[in-house]
Amino acid sequence: MIRAEMAAVTLVDLTHVRCSQYDICVKKRISKFCALTANGSQEPVFIIADPESSVGTDRFPRSSILEMFIGFSNSPQVLCKSSLSASLYSFKQAIDKEDISNVKIMTSSHGRGVLQVYQELLFTSAYNFEYTIMFDNLSCDSCPLSSCTAISTEAADAKHELGTFLQRLPAVKGDITVLRSSLISDCFGHGFTTRTGGISYISTLSSLNLFCNPRRKDSRAVVAENIRRLGLRAGFHPHQFNLIKCNHASDVWVMGKPAPDSYDGMVTNQVGVVIAAPGADCMPLLFTDPVKKVTGVAHAGWRGTLMGIAMATVKAMVSEFGSRPADIVCVIGPSVGPCCFTLEQDSAREFQAIHPDCVRNMDSSRPYVDIRLATRILLERGGIKPEHIEDVRIPDQSDSTLCTSCLPELFFSHVRDGLDFGTQIGFVWIK
Repeated sequence: MIRAEMAAVTLVDLTHVRCSQYDICVKKRISKFCALTANGSQEPVFIIADPESSVGTDRFPRSSILEMFIGFSNSPQVLCKSSLSASLYSFKQAIDKEDISNVKIMTSSHGRGVLQVYQELLFTSAYNFEYTIMFDNLSCDSCPLSSCTAISTEAADAKHELGTFLQRLPAVKGDITVLRSSLISDCFGHGFTTRTGGISYISTLSSLNLFCNPRRKDSRAVVAENIRRLGLRAGFHPHQFNLIKCNHASDVWVMGKPAPDSYDGMVTNQVGVVIAAPGADCMPLLFTDPVKKVTGVAHAGWRGTLMGIAMATVKAMVSEFGSRPADIVCVIGPSVGPCCFTLEQDSAREFQAIHPDCVRNMDSSRPYVDIRLATRILLERGGIKPEHIEDVRIPDQSDSTLCTSCLPELFFSHVRDGLDFGTQIGFVWIK
């Protein structure tokens, strides 16, 4: 078993050996690795074998490999799955379980090129990879270098293979649930996600995490698969999907114009284009105008709320597409409630200036703040009708208040989970 205090893990690559004498070539590689590590390693060792090889058969049983590692404090784990994607996914699960991020890979020049493709797809910059080329001079006459497939071709094959593998994985927990509002016209598709129904397995990201942060351990391939599954459930194609690039400010991108580097609002009148806002305590806001057929989304945290991101999105719909505030509907997605969200007094006073009801216990060092109420008040002042603003609810629970921090089974929460939080979204498109 891998011990959590260990800082690194070693992966020995026995794939990409195309040879009629596979077992001989493999033994050469293992012998060289053992010699370089002085027949012992204090770090966990994983061996990835080619699924098309004889490893695991009577001709070359796994025990033959393990016998070559006598003297190692940790018995190697041999991964010989149905595909390289499956083996590397199992490897990632094993090191994630023990919170290990430093990976040393022993491979060939060609193997490094292929594994770096998988590294880009399956891992993030939260991991540190160190490649050691140690197998280039160990080929026998039966495996000339000219037999190697071009890396560019293998990169496309790897992406397809990994995508196919991830599609076959069962959901980690539950089914995908999409929360909807009756205020939004049927000429729009829309919804807010919960955390269930995806394949993300790390506890705070499990399971329908919909944003790949390079500082966290959910890879873009896994997030892309979660988005694909959401699209199947909600009725859109992943290629139509556009997620806000947040900066906790008030910039709004009008689709069709040059996109800024970051923006917390997005508006469009393009049919079939899905626009989405993330949230994990911050509010995902959906805006629809059934008269002009315009949509908007916004990511509104406490900073964005004070900077006016909600009305900035409304104003973009008005100025760019001729919407009238009186025609616009806004649905506020799940967010942290005033039961759980506190701010320093200086910031809380800014919310109190919007309306006294936005702050509770103002005399405490960290007053409780209601960002949803502040958003509603600012929208009403900007011309949105009160009856056109709604907090999304759970069906058949009309009195429910969806505090992301209070409902760990339903939602991700930065306040509750810390820096390694997952992301739910609100999304909308014009049918």
